[in-house]
Amino acid sequence: MKVGYLGPEATFTHLAVRSSILHAKHHPYHTIPACMDAAMKREIDLAVVPLENALEGSVNLTIDYLIHGQPLYIVGEITAPIRQHLLVHPSKKADWKEIQTIYSHSHAIAQCHKFLHSHFQSVSFEYATSTGAAAKYVSEHPEKNIAVIANEIAAETYQLEIVKRDIHDYQDNHTKFVILHPDQHVSFQVDPLLTSRPKTTLMVTLPLDRSGALHQVLSAFAWRNLNLSKIESRPTKTGLGNYFFIIDIEKGLDEVLLPGAIAELEALGCKVKMLGTYHTYRL
Repeated sequence: MKVGYLGPEATFTHLAVRSSILHAKHHPYHTIPACMDAAMKREIDLAVVPLENALEGSVNLTIDYLIHGQPLYIVGEITAPIRQHLLVHPSKKADWKEIQTIYSHSHAIAQCHKFLHSHFQSVSFEYATSTGAAAKYVSEHPEKNIAVIANEIAAETYQLEIVKRDIHDYQDNHTKFVILHPDQHVSFQVDPLLTSRPKTTLMVTLPLDRSGALHQVLSAFAWRNLNLSKIESRPTKTGLGNYFFIIDIEKGLDEVLLPGAIAELEALGCKVKMLGTYHTYRL
Protein backbone atom coordinates (compact mmCIF):
# COMPACT_ATOMS: atom_id res chain seq x y z
CA MET A 1 0.00 0.00 0.00
CA LYS A 2 1.29 3.46 -0.95
CA VAL A 3 0.68 6.16 1.64
CA GLY A 4 1.34 9.80 0.78
CA TYR A 5 2.00 12.37 3.49
CA LEU A 6 3.03 15.99 3.95
CA GLY A 7 6.78 15.76 3.63
CA PRO A 8 9.64 15.69 3.31
CA GLU A 9 10.85 12.90 5.59
CA ALA A 10 10.63 13.38 9.36
CA THR A 11 7.62 15.67 9.52
CA PHE A 12 5.07 15.07 12.26
CA THR A 13 2.77 13.71 9.55
CA HIS A 14 5.44 11.19 8.61
CA LEU A 15 5.81 10.25 12.27
CA ALA A 16 2.04 9.67 12.53
CA VAL A 17 2.03 7.50 9.40
CA ARG A 18 4.93 5.27 10.34
CA SER A 19 3.58 4.86 13.91
CA SER A 20 0.11 3.71 12.86
CA ILE A 21 -0.35 2.34 9.33
CA LEU A 22 1.23 -1.08 8.79
CA HIS A 23 2.77 -2.57 5.65
CA ALA A 24 2.93 0.72 3.78
CA LYS A 25 5.40 2.43 1.46
CA HIS A 26 5.73 6.10 2.35
CA HIS A 27 5.67 8.84 -0.30
CA PRO A 28 6.35 12.44 0.78
CA TYR A 29 4.75 15.48 -0.89
CA HIS A 30 5.83 19.09 -0.46
CA THR A 31 2.33 20.49 0.07
CA ILE A 32 -1.05 19.39 1.40
CA PRO A 33 -2.83 19.97 -1.96
CA ALA A 34 -0.17 17.97 -3.82
CA CYS A 35 -0.69 15.03 -1.48
CA MET A 36 -4.47 15.20 -1.84
CA ASP A 37 -4.22 15.53 -5.63
CA ALA A 38 -2.12 12.36 -5.75
CA ALA A 39 -4.80 10.47 -3.80
CA MET A 40 -7.54 11.70 -6.12
CA LYS A 41 -5.51 10.57 -9.15
CA ARG A 42 -4.94 7.23 -7.36
CA GLU A 43 -1.18 7.59 -7.62
CA ILE A 44 -1.22 6.63 -3.93
CA ASP A 45 -3.66 4.53 -1.94
CA LEU A 46 -4.02 6.90 1.03
CA ALA A 47 -3.20 10.53 1.74
CA VAL A 48 -2.39 11.62 5.30
CA VAL A 49 -2.43 15.35 6.07
CA PRO A 50 -2.78 17.46 9.24
CA LEU A 51 -6.28 18.63 10.15
CA GLU A 52 -6.17 20.25 13.59
CA ASN A 53 -3.71 21.16 16.34
CA ALA A 54 -4.70 21.47 19.99
CA LEU A 55 -2.97 24.86 20.29
CA GLU A 56 -3.27 26.43 16.85
CA GLY A 57 -6.67 25.09 15.83
CA SER A 58 -7.75 23.83 12.43
CA VAL A 59 -5.53 23.59 9.37
CA ASN A 60 -7.81 25.60 7.11
CA LEU A 61 -5.95 24.61 3.96
CA THR A 62 -6.85 20.96 4.53
CA ILE A 63 -10.52 21.71 5.21
CA ASP A 64 -10.93 24.13 2.30
CA TYR A 65 -9.15 21.89 -0.20
CA LEU A 66 -11.24 18.94 0.95
CA ILE A 67 -14.43 20.93 0.32
CA HIS A 68 -13.52 23.12 -2.66
CA GLY A 69 -10.62 21.23 -4.23
CA GLN A 70 -10.57 17.43 -4.12
CA PRO A 71 -13.73 15.67 -2.88
CA LEU A 72 -11.96 12.93 -0.95
CA TYR A 73 -13.47 10.99 1.95
CA ILE A 74 -12.06 10.81 5.45
CA VAL A 75 -11.42 7.10 6.06
CA GLY A 76 -9.43 7.41 9.27
CA GLU A 77 -7.94 9.81 11.76
CA ILE A 78 -4.70 9.70 13.78
CA THR A 79 -4.15 11.78 16.92
CA ALA A 80 -0.47 12.13 17.79
CA PRO A 81 1.41 13.96 20.56
CA ILE A 82 3.57 16.87 19.44
CA ARG A 83 6.99 17.39 21.05
CA GLN A 84 9.04 20.26 19.68
CA HIS A 85 12.83 20.43 20.03
CA LEU A 86 15.47 22.95 19.01
CA LEU A 87 17.92 21.41 16.53
CA VAL A 88 21.15 22.69 15.02
CA HIS A 89 23.83 21.41 12.69
CA PRO A 90 26.49 19.49 14.70
CA SER A 91 29.04 22.15 13.82
CA LYS A 92 26.89 24.75 15.63
CA LYS A 93 26.27 22.73 18.80
CA ALA A 94 28.72 24.65 20.98
CA ASP A 95 27.42 28.06 19.86
CA TRP A 96 23.72 27.32 19.59
CA LYS A 97 22.76 30.27 21.80
CA GLU A 98 24.24 32.59 19.15
CA ILE A 99 21.98 31.48 16.30
CA GLN A 100 20.53 34.28 14.18
CA THR A 101 17.60 32.62 12.38
CA ILE A 102 15.17 29.86 13.32
CA TYR A 103 13.41 27.88 10.62
CA SER A 104 10.20 25.86 11.00
CA HIS A 105 6.53 25.62 10.12
CA SER A 106 4.53 28.62 11.30
CA HIS A 107 2.49 26.44 13.70
CA ALA A 108 5.63 25.00 15.30
CA ILE A 109 7.07 28.46 15.89
CA ALA A 110 3.78 29.63 17.40
CA GLN A 111 3.68 26.60 19.70
CA CYS A 112 7.05 27.58 21.20
CA HIS A 113 6.35 31.27 21.72
CA LYS A 114 7.25 31.42 25.44
CA PHE A 115 10.60 29.68 25.00
CA LEU A 116 11.53 31.78 21.98
CA HIS A 117 10.49 35.01 23.67
CA SER A 118 12.66 34.16 26.69
CA HIS A 119 15.77 33.00 24.84
CA PHE A 120 15.74 34.44 21.31
CA GLN A 121 14.13 37.87 21.27
CA SER A 122 16.49 39.20 18.60
CA VAL A 123 16.48 36.30 16.13
CA SER A 124 14.50 36.26 12.89
CA PHE A 125 12.10 33.50 11.89
CA GLU A 126 11.72 31.85 8.51
CA TYR A 127 8.61 29.80 7.73
CA ALA A 128 8.82 26.50 5.86
CA THR A 129 6.14 24.25 4.40
CA SER A 130 6.84 21.73 7.17
CA THR A 131 9.15 21.06 10.10
CA GLY A 132 10.82 18.36 8.03
CA ALA A 133 11.54 20.75 5.17
CA ALA A 134 13.05 23.22 7.64
CA ALA A 135 15.24 20.51 9.18
CA LYS A 136 16.42 19.45 5.73
CA TYR A 137 17.38 23.04 4.92
CA VAL A 138 19.36 23.46 8.15
CA SER A 139 21.23 20.20 7.51
CA GLU A 140 22.18 21.37 4.01
CA HIS A 141 23.55 24.75 5.17
CA PRO A 142 26.16 24.13 7.90
CA GLU A 143 27.82 27.46 7.08
CA LYS A 144 24.78 29.42 8.31
CA ASN A 145 24.15 30.31 11.93
CA ILE A 146 20.64 28.83 11.99
CA ALA A 147 18.45 26.38 13.90
CA VAL A 148 15.19 24.54 13.40
CA ILE A 149 12.21 23.59 15.55
CA ALA A 150 11.33 19.98 14.75
CA ASN A 151 10.95 16.47 16.20
CA GLU A 152 13.32 13.67 17.14
CA ILE A 153 13.07 11.77 13.87
CA ALA A 154 14.08 14.98 12.07
CA ALA A 155 17.25 15.04 14.17
CA GLU A 156 17.85 11.38 13.34
CA THR A 157 17.03 11.66 9.64
CA TYR A 158 19.01 14.82 8.91
CA GLN A 159 21.81 14.22 11.45
CA LEU A 160 21.11 17.31 13.53
CA GLU A 161 21.84 17.89 17.22
CA ILE A 162 19.05 18.43 19.74
CA VAL A 163 20.30 21.30 21.90
CA LYS A 164 17.03 21.94 23.79
CA ARG A 165 14.24 19.41 24.27
CA ASP A 166 10.50 19.98 24.75
CA ILE A 167 10.45 23.71 24.07
CA HIS A 168 6.70 23.82 23.32
CA ASP A 169 4.60 26.05 25.58
CA TYR A 170 2.03 23.44 26.60
CA GLN A 171 2.67 19.77 27.35
CA ASP A 172 -0.74 18.50 26.25
CA ASN A 173 -0.18 19.34 22.60
CA HIS A 174 -1.63 16.99 19.98
CA THR A 175 -2.36 17.11 16.27
CA LYS A 176 -5.07 15.26 14.37
CA PHE A 177 -4.17 13.87 10.97
CA VAL A 178 -6.84 12.67 8.54
CA ILE A 179 -6.47 9.66 6.26
CA LEU A 180 -8.07 10.38 2.88
CA HIS A 181 -9.24 8.24 -0.04
CA PRO A 182 -11.44 8.81 -3.14
CA ASP A 183 -13.90 6.14 -1.96
CA GLN A 184 -15.88 6.16 1.27
CA HIS A 185 -14.74 2.70 2.31
CA VAL A 186 -11.23 1.28 1.97
CA SER A 187 -9.27 -1.35 3.89
CA PHE A 188 -5.87 -0.73 5.42
CA GLN A 189 -4.02 -2.17 8.40
CA VAL A 190 -3.46 -0.15 11.55
CA ASP A 191 -1.32 -1.10 14.56
CA PRO A 192 -3.69 -3.27 16.66
CA LEU A 193 -2.23 -1.84 19.88
CA LEU A 194 -3.70 1.59 19.16
CA THR A 195 -6.97 2.54 20.84
CA SER A 196 -9.75 3.55 18.48
CA ARG A 197 -13.31 4.78 18.43
CA PRO A 198 -15.89 5.37 15.69
CA LYS A 199 -16.60 8.82 14.30
CA THR A 200 -18.63 10.47 11.54
CA THR A 201 -18.02 13.87 9.95
CA LEU A 202 -20.72 15.82 8.10
CA MET A 203 -20.72 19.06 6.16
CA VAL A 204 -23.96 20.98 6.72
CA THR A 205 -25.04 24.12 4.83
CA LEU A 206 -27.93 25.98 6.43
CA PRO A 207 -30.88 27.41 4.49
CA LEU A 208 -30.46 31.14 3.89
CA ASP A 209 -32.12 33.71 6.15
CA ARG A 210 -33.87 31.21 8.39
CA SER A 211 -34.05 32.21 12.02
CA GLY A 212 -33.00 29.47 14.45
CA ALA A 213 -31.67 27.14 11.74
CA LEU A 214 -28.48 26.25 13.62
CA HIS A 215 -30.47 25.57 16.79
CA GLN A 216 -32.70 23.18 14.84
CA VAL A 217 -29.64 21.42 13.42
CA LEU A 218 -28.17 20.88 16.87
CA SER A 219 -31.53 19.72 18.20
CA ALA A 220 -31.68 16.98 15.55
CA PHE A 221 -28.60 15.44 17.17
CA ALA A 222 -29.43 16.31 20.78
CA TRP A 223 -32.77 14.54 21.10
CA ARG A 224 -31.22 11.42 19.52
CA ASN A 225 -28.49 11.55 22.18
CA LEU A 226 -25.76 11.85 19.52
CA ASN A 227 -22.65 13.43 21.00
CA LEU A 228 -20.98 16.14 18.91
CA SER A 229 -17.25 16.54 19.57
CA LYS A 230 -16.79 19.50 17.25
CA ILE A 231 -18.72 22.05 15.21
CA GLU A 232 -16.82 24.53 13.09
CA SER A 233 -17.88 27.12 10.52
CA ARG A 234 -16.04 27.87 7.28
CA PRO A 235 -16.95 30.34 4.51
CA THR A 236 -18.65 28.90 1.44
CA LYS A 237 -16.64 31.36 -0.72
CA THR A 238 -19.88 32.61 -2.28
CA GLY A 239 -20.04 35.94 -0.44
CA LEU A 240 -19.73 37.53 2.99
CA GLY A 241 -21.86 35.92 5.68
CA ASN A 242 -22.27 32.59 3.86
CA TYR A 243 -20.95 29.64 5.85
CA PHE A 244 -21.10 25.87 6.05
CA PHE A 245 -20.51 23.82 9.19
CA ILE A 246 -18.23 20.84 9.77
CA ILE A 247 -19.78 18.60 12.44
CA ASP A 248 -18.00 15.67 14.12
CA ILE A 249 -20.26 13.04 15.68
CA GLU A 250 -18.86 10.47 18.11
CA LYS A 251 -20.59 7.55 16.40
CA GLY A 252 -20.19 5.43 13.31
CA LEU A 253 -22.85 5.35 10.63
CA ASP A 254 -25.69 3.15 11.91
CA GLU A 255 -29.01 2.15 10.37
CA VAL A 256 -31.31 4.37 12.42
CA LEU A 257 -30.00 7.34 14.41
CA LEU A 258 -27.58 9.06 12.03
CA PRO A 259 -29.67 8.46 8.88
CA GLY A 260 -32.65 9.83 10.80
CA ALA A 261 -30.74 12.94 11.84
CA ILE A 262 -29.55 13.53 8.27
CA ALA A 263 -33.09 13.12 6.94
CA GLU A 264 -34.35 15.64 9.51
CA LEU A 265 -31.68 18.17 8.51
CA GLU A 266 -32.59 17.79 4.84
CA ALA A 267 -36.26 18.24 5.71
CA LEU A 268 -35.31 21.54 7.36
CA GLY A 269 -33.80 22.70 4.06
CA CYS A 270 -30.17 22.01 4.93
CA LYS A 271 -27.68 20.56 2.48
CA VAL A 272 -25.82 17.63 4.04
CA LYS A 273 -22.67 15.97 2.70
CA MET A 274 -21.04 12.93 4.27
CA LEU A 275 -17.30 13.61 4.60
CA GLY A 276 -16.59 10.26 6.19
CA THR A 277 -17.51 7.61 8.72
CA TYR A 278 -14.35 6.05 10.11
CA HIS A 279 -12.23 5.17 13.15
CA THR A 280 -9.94 7.58 14.95
CA TYR A 281 -6.70 6.22 16.41
CA ARG A 282 -4.60 7.69 19.23
CA LEU A 283 -0.85 7.27 19.47
